[in-house]
Amino acid sequence: MPKKRSGGGLSTTQQAAKFLGVSVLAGAVMAGIALPAAGALGLAAKGSVQGFDDIPANLKSPQLSQRTTILDSKGNQIAQVYSRDRTVVDLKDISPYMQKAIVAIEDSRYYQHGAIDLKGVLRALNKNAVSGGVAQGASTLTQQLVKNYFIEEAGDDPTKVAEATQQTLGRKVKELKYAIQLEEKLGKKKILENYLNITFFGEQAYGIEAASQRYFSKHAKDLNLQQSALLAGIVQSPSRYDPVNDEAEATKRRNVVLERMAQLGDISQAEADKAKETSLGLHVTQPKNGCITAVKGAGFFCKYVENVFLTDPVFGKTSAERAKLWNQGGLTIRTTLDPQAQESVQSSIKDHVYKSDSVAAAATLVEPGTGKILGMGQSKPYGYNKNETEYNFSVDRDYGGSNYGFPTGSTFKPFVAAAAIEGGKSATQEYSSPYKMNYPSPVQQCNGKQWVNTDNEQVENENESEVGPYQMKKAMAKSINTYFVQLISDIGLCPVVKMTDSLNVHQGDGSKLPQTPSIALGAIGLSPLTMASAYAAFADRGMYCTPIAIESITQKVGNEQKSLAVPKSTCSRAMSEKTADTINTLLRGVIDSGTGQQAGLDDRESAGKTGTTDSRKNAWFVGYTPNLAGAVWVGSAKQNIEMTNITIGGVYHSEVYGADTPGPIWKDAMTGALEGKPSESFNLVDIPDENDKGNGNGNGNGNTNGGDNTGGLIGGLIGGLTTDGGTTAGTTDGGTTPSPTFSLPDGFIQGNGNGGNNGNGGNRG
Repeated sequence: MPKKRSGGGLSTTQQAAKFLGVSVLAGAVMAGIALPAAGALGLAAKGSVQGFDDIPANLKSPQLSQRTTILDSKGNQIAQVYSRDRTVVDLKDISPYMQKAIVAIEDSRYYQHGAIDLKGVLRALNKNAVSGGVAQGASTLTQQLVKNYFIEEAGDDPTKVAEATQQTLGRKVKELKYAIQLEEKLGKKKILENYLNITFFGEQAYGIEAASQRYFSKHAKDLNLQQSALLAGIVQSPSRYDPVNDEAEATKRRNVVLERMAQLGDISQAEADKAKETSLGLHVTQPKNGCITAVKGAGFFCKYVENVFLTDPVFGKTSAERAKLWNQGGLTIRTTLDPQAQESVQSSIKDHVYKSDSVAAAATLVEPGTGKILGMGQSKPYGYNKNETEYNFSVDRDYGGSNYGFPTGSTFKPFVAAAAIEGGKSATQEYSSPYKMNYPSPVQQCNGKQWVNTDNEQVENENESEVGPYQMKKAMAKSINTYFVQLISDIGLCPVVKMTDSLNVHQGDGSKLPQTPSIALGAIGLSPLTMASAYAAFADRGMYCTPIAIESITQKVGNEQKSLAVPKSTCSRAMSEKTADTINTLLRGVIDSGTGQQAGLDDRESAGKTGTTDSRKNAWFVGYTPNLAGAVWVGSAKQNIEMTNITIGGVYHSEVYGADTPGPIWKDAMTGALEGKPSESFNLVDIPDENDKGNGNGNGNGNTNGGDNTGGLIGGLIGGLTTDGGTTAGTTDGGTTPSPTFSLPDGFIQGNGNGGNNGNGGNRG
């Protein structure tokens, strides 16, 4: 009776006998002989192998993971991303040398045998018995293809990969049955094509096309003899025969393949010898995977697209389903990114903020009426080195942004004004607006409760000279804090929350805004994308559209392209056209004569708002034209730098304002993005200026009594005394006639009503 070797292992004879049993079983299976239940052969102990007839009848070929290509709106490539770098090609697009080389070295009798090479099994059995181990396998290319199917299906799950590659009789029997099916279903040429597309060639390259590009920077159809032999040799052990890291070992292996091809008559001995004398001739292309390789600074936008894909239910009900689809790849994603706008954004940021600066800048451009994100960039490049970051400062936390967004300062004030106007307040609403005051209290909340200033919190304006009373137009232009806390106290918090909800204004972590009066001053963290999208509703006369980044997606399935559903922008009315037009008029005044003059565009109408937060940790400019909206933020990502006595982009600032750093970035970005685009106009409204007291529009009809005082006392008298129906009174509108040096009570000059045929009245001079 044979004895066990020391250590409890089987003797050489026992190993040979065991291998013989397995091989005979395999041979019988591959010959198509019906087997009895596995248990009858004693092969199913502890569930190690299931019955042959119990194995599912059909092997479903997995969708091979491939590269995903992300394009801009014009079809230019932004980046390629992949779980496995693979490009599936037809057999006709693979060099004949490559086809012969892989068959020669991996399965030289491929075209002579069926799914199993019984002669190869016996040869391996003999060699293994002599060596006392498993020195040689006998898997055909078809069996190897089935094994690779199992591995591909396992994906990146280490447990499933281990199961797919474990050396058990059960897995081997399953592999053999499916190999029979593939031979019958596909035929030799298709099996060879699938094998060359699925197998791993090292250096992150899956499939022959990716391998050819990686090692030789050429297509698989253009591989010559020695190049084909090198790649065929790598397959057996990609790490051992890696030509990039071990040229000598790779050369030896290549020459083995060449010699084998000569032995089989695929090439002459002279051809083999000549090829052996050549160098490897590598022309390596480094892997370019992921958003870090994106062009035109679009890395953050690229990552945003990926995060949208992984979170939106349109791509799968569960996160696991969406991740599987993303990792399978083979997608062509056309995005909304406009190359002109993106280049303008990045150029503007680069000109004004250096990546080495202690603070950062981020900017996002959105198209009103569609929600399309046209540009997205920032001063810290996408990456993991010094002065780089993986955080996208333009978006919410769930899409790769900061945890909470950034306080917006006075750029929030237009939302309060919109809520007030939508609720019936006039744009001429006036408040005392002192330089400093306690927050008004109590203030009504949506839940019926009241916010009470129990701590005597105070608010003050930027400068001590800013003392009211003010009306809304000047308060917006000068960004008067005390005006807007009085306004929000007057209308209550609920109308503001209702307005911000309709504009999808939410905190950077996705939560709703807190119901406290301090939101009027932008104390809450928001993202530039949120702000740009909300302001785009003003530009589109009150229609809010959810932001979108993806226009279309196709997926390569076999030789066909399959279209996938993508998220659509949802547009809804957030406010009346009149309210939006009023806000546009107010914010145009900010640029024309207020805090945002440095940001005004030279060649077209624009509107916007500056914002600077406490301690100058954040500075903003958010603005728009009728056909483009943009938000720019400058500050410290960690909110730990006060922007005083600071140099940004090579320019020294004693104090940073929204107008002097974000404003110029916005201006340059918008100018470049809109170059060559139509110059459109706002629908402005007439908002009387509080300084125009005496400007009565007294179009008094000469046949009446001076316009029933419609134009105010002065305007009405002048209108009544003229013989041309009030023409002279019209010329005094807007204060053309010099104002008197003495002051009069408001009601004395200001008209009060529309008196019959007497015209407009009421404008201040």
